[in-house]
Amino acid sequence: MSSVSAAAYLARRAAQKERVRILYRRALKDTLNWAVHRHLFYQDASNLRERFDANKDVEDIGTIDRLIADGEASYNKWWHPDPYIVPWAPGGTKFTRNPTPPSGIEIIYNYGREDND
Repeated sequence: MSSVSAAAYLARRAAQKERVRILYRRALKDTLNWAVHRHLFYQDASNLRERFDANKDVEDIGTIDRLIADGEASYNKWWHPDPYIVPWAPGGTKFTRNPTPPSGIEIIYNYGREDND
């Protein structure tokens, strides 16, 4: 194997590993949206891990690409339509509830004390 083809092979394998890692994390986080209770999530997370571990010894690049494409298609089919968003995160219910005042407005914190000048 020449150094160019070895480098291309290693680069493709690294890209595949990254896609698998991203897919697993997205699927695991989405599992939290479907599980109502924590004990249900643990079982679902264990089943998800078993599905990924079943194919961890596959070495053929074409088969790996097909498995990743199938996994991404399955994820896109079953993702949660109303995911949980932390309230203060972008898209959450408290996000920018109290936005910063526009520039030019000065807030004076005198707490009801009046100036007797």
